[in-house]
Amino acid sequence: MQGGLRVLSGADVVDILAGFGFAVVGGKKHIKLRRKGPNGDETLVVPNHSPIARGTLRVIFSQASHYVPQEQLHPLFYND
Repeated sequence: MQGGLRVLSGADVVDILAGFGFAVVGGKKHIKLRRKGPNGDETLVVPNHSPIARGTLRVIFSQASHYVPQEQLHPLFYND
């Protein structure tokens, strides 16, 4: 059984995604991150909240999973 979501802020999530090559391209209340992928630009938006609501964090995890393998993201977003 998988563990629960970690309590993360927008800055925490930006740091996590930066580790996978995403860079901040704009935003204050909502931070836009982008990287070049094999099929063109890959973009994610992260609210600059502390903490991010759990439902929102699940959506960010799901969207990021389109670009980064879940096996690599899971330990950074979930407690096991």
